[in-house]
Amino acid sequence: MKRKKVFVSGCYDMLHSGHVAFFKEASSYGDLYVGIGSDETILHYKGRKTVYSEQERLYMVKAIRYVTDAYINAGSGIMDFVETLEMVKPDVFVVNHDGANSEKEALCKKLGIEYVVLDRKPDEGLKARSTTSLRKEGSMLPTRLDLAGTWIDQPYVSEFAPGWALTISLEPTFDIQERGGLSTSTRNMMKKIWPVQLPDGDPETLAKLAFCFENDPIKRQQGGHISGAQDALGICMPGLCRQYYNRSFWPEKLESCHDREILDWLESHLCLIFMFPRRSNVSVTVNSAFEREKKGELTYAEVGRMVTDLTRAADDCWKAILDKNLAAFASAYRDSFHAQVALFPAMMQPGVQDCIDRHAADGQVMAWKMAGAGGGGYLILVVNNREAFCANHPEAICPVIRRRDY
Repeated sequence: MKRKKVFVSGCYDMLHSGHVAFFKEASSYGDLYVGIGSDETILHYKGRKTVYSEQERLYMVKAIRYVTDAYINAGSGIMDFVETLEMVKPDVFVVNHDGANSEKEALCKKLGIEYVVLDRKPDEGLKARSTTSLRKEGSMLPTRLDLAGTWIDQPYVSEFAPGWALTISLEPTFDIQERGGLSTSTRNMMKKIWPVQLPDGDPETLAKLAFCFENDPIKRQQGGHISGAQDALGICMPGLCRQYYNRSFWPEKLESCHDREILDWLESHLCLIFMFPRRSNVSVTVNSAFEREKKGELTYAEVGRMVTDLTRAADDCWKAILDKNLAAFASAYRDSFHAQVALFPAMMQPGVQDCIDRHAADGQVMAWKMAGAGGGGYLILVVNNREAFCANHPEAICPVIRRRDY
């Protein structure tokens, strides 16, 4: 008896186990033929470029054992498969529940094709997958950790004393908590243009694109806050990066360290502890040294000395890291934290000091500071022996520094 022909159609970008399970179930109705949306169709219909080109997607779909053959659809829009359907002349058209609509059903009725709607269901033991959920949850965009010199990327800070900000780009090897000081707002913004991963290209150029996208002219006209460039640069620039700010949102100079031995050393002495999300009603800039200077409570020179303490600590951190001098690094790191809090005392919200005290009591902890603007979020610890510390603190996260591709 001649087997029936079965047809399905879709984008099949970011090919995953949910697609394979769908192909498997659809092929139970007969020999399976697949129509694939073209790059141009996806760009115009979904408003984004594909992760994989149409030829790559065709290659991958054809390689799946449940598929008899596959084609790139010649049409456009949601009904781009019509010409492929007429060429294949299937007996059955299968769609999943999300892809079902009255137009497809009416076309099948007109052509005498059986119309079958399937519910999404993963194979036994596998997690349910969809491209949408992967785009929301499966982003491989890095995040950034600010090591020292935080706040210097704001012109109202660097006008008192220019200096360096130090960042490291982190692989997304853990669930990154929102409002935690790891630049999630910038990272979430970047997902709008690069949903899955950073594209190939010069890291500084990518950072500049992200910075300009986040801080668009309309936002500036409406008086919105301008995000510091160290967020975008910290995410995009691999390894250890320092950026020199002098009365401008964009740094005058950039320097990076990609020495694997140094990065391995730095990585081995850092741990993250998530305390609690920064509370939505908290402003860490309240009662800052800069507000007090405007009120006349502090002189310009006094604030300048405070900012100089911040920039000096960043310099000392950089030198200690390059020398792999743990004692000097820990000392400079503590200085960086104290300088930040002196400038922005509201960083120390209720609960922060308790968390510091609990973990500082461990003999492995040598220094600490809060990630980002503080007020909560992640506590960064400099530890003598990361293995020993993590054995006593299962909640600790061991960050992985993103290395440059050679």
